[in-house]
Amino acid sequence: MNKFEILKSRFGYSGFRPGQEEVIDALVSGRDALAVMPTGAGKSLCYQIPALLLPGLTVVISPLISLMKDQVNALREAGCPAAFLNSSQSADEYGDVVSAVMDGRVKLLYIAPERLQRARVFASVGIPLVVIDEAHCVSQWGHDFRTSYLEIADFIKSVKPRPVTAAFTATATPKVRDDIRGLLALRDPFIANTGFDRPNLYFEVQKPRDKKAALLEYLAKRKNSSGIIYCATRKNVEEICALLAAEGFSATRYHAGLDDGERRINQDDFIYDRKTVMVATNAFGMGIDKSNVAFVIHFNMPKNIESYYQEAGRAGRDGSPAECVLLYSGQDVRINEFLITRSAEDDEETEADVDARAHNLELLKQMTFYATSRDCLRRRLLGYFGDDAPAACGHCSNCLAEYEETDVTVDARRIVSCVYSLKQRGRSFGKTMIIDILRGSSNEKIRRSALHTLAEWGLLSGVDAQRVRAILDGLIEERYLRLDDGEYPVVTLGRAGELMDSGGRFLLKMPVLAQPGGTAQQRRRGMAAGTDAVFARERKAGETAPSAGQGEIDQLLFEKLRKLRSGLAASEAVPAYIVFPDATLRDMCRKKPVSLEEFSGVTGVGQVKLEKYGDVFTALIREYCSGE
Repeated sequence: MNKFEILKSRFGYSGFRPGQEEVIDALVSGRDALAVMPTGAGKSLCYQIPALLLPGLTVVISPLISLMKDQVNALREAGCPAAFLNSSQSADEYGDVVSAVMDGRVKLLYIAPERLQRARVFASVGIPLVVIDEAHCVSQWGHDFRTSYLEIADFIKSVKPRPVTAAFTATATPKVRDDIRGLLALRDPFIANTGFDRPNLYFEVQKPRDKKAALLEYLAKRKNSSGIIYCATRKNVEEICALLAAEGFSATRYHAGLDDGERRINQDDFIYDRKTVMVATNAFGMGIDKSNVAFVIHFNMPKNIESYYQEAGRAGRDGSPAECVLLYSGQDVRINEFLITRSAEDDEETEADVDARAHNLELLKQMTFYATSRDCLRRRLLGYFGDDAPAACGHCSNCLAEYEETDVTVDARRIVSCVYSLKQRGRSFGKTMIIDILRGSSNEKIRRSALHTLAEWGLLSGVDAQRVRAILDGLIEERYLRLDDGEYPVVTLGRAGELMDSGGRFLLKMPVLAQPGGTAQQRRRGMAAGTDAVFARERKAGETAPSAGQGEIDQLLFEKLRKLRSGLAASEAVPAYIVFPDATLRDMCRKKPVSLEEFSGVTGVGQVKLEKYGDVFTALIREYCSGE
């Protein structure tokens, strides 16, 4: 078979996505490759098809057990001989896999980097291709550096003849990409960078006064949708999971403080749809291939954009519309700063530790700029990874909010003047204290420090605190002011002189204030988000934000297909999306195939699945259509 025949017969697709065919051709021709492709872009096919075309064994180095299980289950469902080796297996199971590999009955072997040394024995069956998934883990400048990945280059060097090497990642800045290429010793690799955009994802930042209330309001409209809620600490995970259970939501939890058995049970409950919501720390998710995640909520802001984009990207993996919502507060910044800087208490801190801390604080600053920006959120994310993007995507909360460019020069100069006056007194404070001074607070700290005697005290007493903070954040982002690094960051002067001396104006996008005649729905949305912005388009309760290319489907038929799929998955003890992802069910709803020939034209239906499931699905569709 050639690549096109394998694509259709094994995986059920009639054409390649951007970048896939080029990577496949490079690997089959014997050339190394580095592929930077967003989640859901089909990275796996880029090495699975070459593995089926090449003689011998392809070794796939993968960081987490859950990814291996999902990938191997999906490959076996498609009729591809695959296996994995990891610590979850008994001695007998491990031995059975080794025997199958040595007998030539396995084409793709998934293995953790910690077990690579044991894989050297497989060189005798021939290893033409080594694949490194989540390749950003090799870089100390990446967001998920793993020392075990540094051993991969030695393993590749030990295999004779040297195998073709392919590295894949969904999140890597140009600096991390250079590290991947160098540390894995890639030889003249074919570079595929299809861009980071995920058009099916809707991005939103909320700044709620009460995060828990905002979360409950959001989830109440999506009770039947599968989603992930990320929290910064184990304590938050426990609190939020208990809150959701008390409110009647089907939720479970995941963090490193749970024993291995409970983590495995909870993860399976989520993957097999026995629980609809997973509340977790960032210990959960890498390699989770669950395709029907409709939303990802960050209850706390992550420490960097790489982590945020990777975690948010666990929504809508099959291309279906999905939402990524960040619930932001200034406290998130302070918690992350503490987590980053607490290593400074170590007396044996090295120069490398100091550099790493400074780097991580800079990454946090970029994440904070995203959370406080008035510009297009998608443009912010893509720009961070070096991708070009239009000024407005029309598919994020900032693009759908009503903003107008406002001259805030007077208030901005008053803020700068306050920071300058504090410097004259040899004092400096964080953002909250500066806002309190300008708004004329008489709290104990201000009185004790005689800050109420500053000329700027109370100059913005009639201005909402949210507005003052927005202007202050804008001044920091434009570098008129600086936010110093440290456990308790303080605001200092940047290029403030340009603003004070040039006579120029400081323009900032500010939300349009809700008018008294605004709808009750608009006022509720504004209150939940902690802002008076009126959104230009209100989505219906429970409606997921649409994405390009998504047509309307017959929802009743879709639910019947989901029920059939769930029964089949339960009988085979696999997650429902292994049988068919939601995207395939939606294509069935659009095409309504009533014969096996028509069913073979559904996206995601290969020969094996056609023979295995075609009769039962077409029978249901025929019955449904006759009832119409």
